[in-house]
Amino acid sequence: MTGRAARADADIVLSARQVGIESGETLVLLHGFGGSGHSFDPVLDDLGRFARLVLPDLPGHGGSVGVGGKRHPRAGADAVLSTLDRLGIEHFHLGGFSMGGAVACLIAMKAPGRVKSLTLVAPGGFGPEIAAATLRQFARARSREELRDALSRMVAPGAEAPETDLAALEEERRDQALVGELTAIAEMITRDDRQGELPRESLAAIECPVRVLWGTEDPVLPVTQSRDLPDGFALRRIEGAGHMLLHEAREVVTDAFLAALSDERAEDRAF
Repeated sequence: MTGRAARADADIVLSARQVGIESGETLVLLHGFGGSGHSFDPVLDDLGRFARLVLPDLPGHGGSVGVGGKRHPRAGADAVLSTLDRLGIEHFHLGGFSMGGAVACLIAMKAPGRVKSLTLVAPGGFGPEIAAATLRQFARARSREELRDALSRMVAPGAEAPETDLAALEEERRDQALVGELTAIAEMITRDDRQGELPRESLAAIECPVRVLWGTEDPVLPVTQSRDLPDGFALRRIEGAGHMLLHEAREVVTDAFLAALSDERAEDRAF
């Protein structure tokens, strides 16, 4: 699959990779804390046959480590929208994993007329509980073994950290500036060992179809945070899966994104 990179400079706010077919629907994918657009590599081949995929690196992450501005999720939402403006993308489907899920929700709230669908994979911001120590450990990790140990705390019991992720992360963590950024962001998003919450009433105001995927054995963001979702949110709990659903439940995640691209309303389909 071919792709092109957009540089994080004055014209493009965030580093953003594009892959897939030019003529398809646009699907914007937002990675979780400590990752980058490469976090979605396991699903790119399957999704890229049907859509134009845009993969921004959120502020302080990946190729966007040096961009200016703040690092909190609301600033990330503004930066993604600004980047899409520079790319000439007005309407799009949107997906987010973990912290990227919280950013995706904020985008859907800020720009409701632009988001066609929202697919959330173990999203952040749905409750106060968070594995703060694990995320801080992950932020500091640089070596393959340190990364493996941190990621092993994010998967379901008995599952292993994906080697492909380890290789990509190890390469990224050679940048000391990136490690410093991630360490500071981890402290911010886990202050007092809790995460910020998106009010349920704000989530209920999201107008587009919404799909939510959550592993029943998620050790980072407990599945109990998927209770009492707004009407119209289609929820699938994935039995026995942990937090790293892009690897632990790749086919289920792929099917959810394809369902969103098919333009079917979430509540009308058991995805």
